[in-house]
Amino acid sequence: MWRIYQLCHCLVHDVFRSLVPQPHERIPISGHHILYLLFPLVPLIFMGYLARRPHTFTLRLLLLPLVVVVAVGTYFRFMWTEPRFNLYNWGQGLLAGTISAKAIDFAWRKEGMLKVDEVRPGVARKPDAVKANGSARAKPSPPGLVPAWLYDALEVTFSCRGLGWEFGNGVHVPREERPLERTSFLFATLISFVKNYLVFDLLESFIKLVPEVGTPYGGTIFKAELPFFYRYALSTAIHVATGSCILTGFKLIYDLVTIFSVLFLGSPPSSWPPVMDHPWRSDSLHSFWSKRWHQVLRETFFIFGGFPGRIIAGNIGMLFGTFIGSGLYHECAAYALGRGFDTLVPLFFALQAPLLLCEKVWQRCTGHRVGGWYGRLWVYFCLMILGQPLSNSWHRRGLGGGFLCPPSLSVARHFIIPFIRYSFNGLDILDSIVEST
Repeated sequence: MWRIYQLCHCLVHDVFRSLVPQPHERIPISGHHILYLLFPLVPLIFMGYLARRPHTFTLRLLLLPLVVVVAVGTYFRFMWTEPRFNLYNWGQGLLAGTISAKAIDFAWRKEGMLKVDEVRPGVARKPDAVKANGSARAKPSPPGLVPAWLYDALEVTFSCRGLGWEFGNGVHVPREERPLERTSFLFATLISFVKNYLVFDLLESFIKLVPEVGTPYGGTIFKAELPFFYRYALSTAIHVATGSCILTGFKLIYDLVTIFSVLFLGSPPSSWPPVMDHPWRSDSLHSFWSKRWHQVLRETFFIFGGFPGRIIAGNIGMLFGTFIGSGLYHECAAYALGRGFDTLVPLFFALQAPLLLCEKVWQRCTGHRVGGWYGRLWVYFCLMILGQPLSNSWHRRGLGGGFLCPPSLSVARHFIIPFIRYSFNGLDILDSIVEST
C-alpha cells in the first residue's frame, strides 16, 4: 500500500512539475514569445463556439483537459525575469485560472451556454422576447466585419458577469449613472477613465515611496522599527491604498474595454453597466461581496469551489466553497511569482464565510439585518483590519514594486510628489518618525 502511495505521489508530482516548473526552470519571456502567450485563447474561443452549438457536449468534455493543460502549461512555463515585471507573472497565473474555469463552465453544461430565454443555443423560447438579465439589454447584431459565429463565440468567451446569459442569473447590476446616448456615454466613460487613472497613479506612486514595500523585491507593511501606533497607522494606510488601487484598476480597465467595445464593436451603452457599485458605502459584508464589489469573477469562484461545495453541503457548502475557491484562485496565481505559496491568502478569503454567517445569526437574533453606521464599522473592521495580512503577503512578494504606470506618464511622480517633497523641504516623513522615537 505504501509503495502504491509513493508511486501515485511521484506521478502527481511529475505531472504538476511538467505543467508548473520551478522558477529556475521556466523560460524567460522575450518579444517572440508574445504569440505563445496569446495561443491559449484560441482553444478556449473554439470551446466557446462549440458551447453555442447543439450536440457538442461530448466533444467539449474531450477538449477540456487540452484547454486547461495548454493554459496552465503556457502561463506557468514562460516567466518575466526582470524583477519590476514580476507582477506580470501573477497576471499570467490569474489568466490561467480564469481560462481553466471558463473551459470547465463550457464543458459541464450539457445543453451548452444559453442566453436568457433560450431553449437551445441560438433558439429563443419566444423569438421576439430575448431579454437580458439585470438592467443590461440584449446584444446587437454583430458588425459586418465579424462573422456571426465568431461574434457569438467571442461574446460568450469574454462575458464574465454573464449579463444576458443564463449563467449570470441573479448577478447584481449596478445602477447606470451615465447617459445612455452613445456620444454622451462615451464622453462620460472617458472622463471616468481619466479620473480613475489619476487616482490609481497617485496611490501607486505613494505606495512606491514606502521603503522595501515599493521595490520589486518586496517587504513587509509592518515596520518593526516604528512605534506601535505609527507601525499600524502605516500598515493600515498601505492596506487601504492597495485596496483602492485594485478598485480603481478594475474600473480603469473596464472603462477602456467599454470605450473600445462601444466605439469599435458597436455594442450599445446599456450592455456596459458599471463594474463596481460604490464599495466604500457597504454597510454589511453581504452587500459588499454580493453587490458592491465587482462580480467579474463570480462564476469563476462558483466553478472552483461554490458548485462542488453545494453538492457536498448545500447552501452552506456553496458559501464556504465559493470563498475557498476564491482564495485558492488568488494564491495559486500568486504562485507564479516564484516566491512560494502563502496559506494566509486562502485563509483570509475562507474567513469571509463564517463572518457572513455571523451576520445571518445577528439577523435571526435581533430581527434586523446588519446595516447603518455600525454595519459600516463592521465591514471596515473585517476588511481594513483583518485584511492586512493579505496585503502584507502580496507586498512581501513585490506587489508594490511592480511596473504598472509608466513613470513618463505619471502625473503624481512628475508634479504631485515633487511638490510635497518641496513643501517638506525634502524631508522623508518615515525617517523623521523613526528618528523622533
